[in-house]
This record gives sequence, structure tokens and C-alpha cells, in this order.
Amino acid sequence: MKIGMNMLLWTNHVTEQHFGVFEKLKKTGFDGVELPLGEGDVAHYSMIGKQISSLDMGVTCVTSLSESTNIASPDRVIREAGLERLKWAIDVSHGAGSEVICGPLHSAFAYFTRELPTADEKKWSAEMLHKAGDYAQQAGIMLTPEALNRFECYLVNTMFDLKELVKSANHPNVGAIYDTHHANMEEKSQREAIHKIAPYLKHVHISENDRGTPGKGQISWNEVFDSLRSVNYDGWLTIEAFSTIIPEFANSINVWRDFSPSNEIYQKGFEFIKKEWGKA
Repeated sequence: MKIGMNMLLWTNHVTEQHFGVFEKLKKTGFDGVELPLGEGDVAHYSMIGKQISSLDMGVTCVTSLSESTNIASPDRVIREAGLERLKWAIDVSHGAGSEVICGPLHSAFAYFTRELPTADEKKWSAEMLHKAGDYAQQAGIMLTPEALNRFECYLVNTMFDLKELVKSANHPNVGAIYDTHHANMEEKSQREAIHKIAPYLKHVHISENDRGTPGKGQISWNEVFDSLRSVNYDGWLTIEAFSTIIPEFANSINVWRDFSPSNEIYQKGFEFIKKEWGKA
């Protein structure tokens, strides 16, 4: 088990100016950094990855799709554009030395048709994820699509939805991520949800119900850590929390206040994970 920290607490585009954050995370005890993939090229992410590697830390990545790159779209041109976007993410992630790309890779973030998800949409998404899996396999990267809450996505909200999608994608490089924040909203039980997705589980986001400091909210953490232990999960436990540091990004994810001081989130969050994992 490795503990990571998502850089979205500070920025949606990591540059040299964030190298100091890496050093703080290393000093705290983190094993790795999760990079958001929004812009930049392979050379940029290789530079970022080398800096992280020099601290003897690992890398994971997170990204999303838009309405114009929606792989669940009925428009084949848009689906193909989405596949190219995923290939770009794989290329830059590989450049950074990442082993995992997570996020709502199955459809467009915060896009709604105002209809129930259709069988065709799920089929198109699975087909494109399979093709992306072929590309990711060459780079040695695991794709882990994420179930989001109903206010951010309509196609995949629960572990049942995600399990069915990953089964349909049917590729060894397409797994699943479990996010405690979204599960807190959409699942009946953290324990049942984790056991449901366990056969496909490749990544975990540790995220409080309010996106603040893990352990300071309402998540049933005993259930989370006990269940992850019971299914023999041994991958990344990555803290995902948000702030208002970048107003444009905060607006896009409906963040209107700072939930906890950033130093508290990563320092106390790390201590909390270490403690609870040890107790589980």
C-alpha cells in the first residue's frame, strides 16, 4: 500500500513552481504525487516526472473528458476525438513515469443529456475504453475509470455501474477506481460497494464527504479501511481534496469555499491514513 496526494488541492496544471510542494509531501511521508492532466506535452510531463522521481516518489495521474471528447457520444467523430484525448493522456502520463490514470474516463464530465443513460452509450464507452486499453498496455499504464455522483455524471454513478462498464470493456489494462466521496453519496454502504468492485479495483481516492481533511467528516472510515484490507487491496491510497486557489478551476467543480487549510489536509490526512490502515 502506498499513500499519494492529488495536486488538485493546489493547481490543475503542475509546473516548476510546484516543486516545493513535492518536497513538502516527501517530508511528510507521502510515497507519490497524483498529477492532473489538462494541458502540456510529453516533454513537460517528463520534466515534472523526473523531479518527482528524484525525490524517490511515484506518480499517478488524473484526467477527464469534455463534451467534445465524449467517448459515450452517439457521434462517432466525437468518440474518436475522445479516444485521441485518452491516447494523449497515456502519452504524457507515460512521460511522467505514471502507472495509473484515473478519473471519469468513460464519458464527459458534468455533461447531461437529461435522459437516462442508454445501452448504446454504455456500449460505445466500453468499446472506446477497450481501444484505449490497447494503447495503455503498450505504455504499461492502468486506466481506472471513476464512478461520479449524480451531480457530476449520469452514465456511471455506482460500483454496480462501474463494474458492468469495466466488464464490458474487457481489457486487462482497464480497471476501476474507488472514490470515498462519491460512494458516500451514491452507495448504501462503503463496505458493500468496495466488495462489489474488488475484482477490478486498481486505485483508491481517499476523499472526505466535504472534500476537506480526511477523518474530519462523515465518511464511515472504519468500513472503508477494513473492507480494503479484507479484499487484499495493496495499491495507492491517494488523498483527493480541493480548494479555491485557482478560481476558474474551483468554479468548474462547484467549489465555493475552502473546506480545510491545505497544510492540514495533506499533513493530517497522511497521519490519518497511516493510523487507520494500521488499525484495520
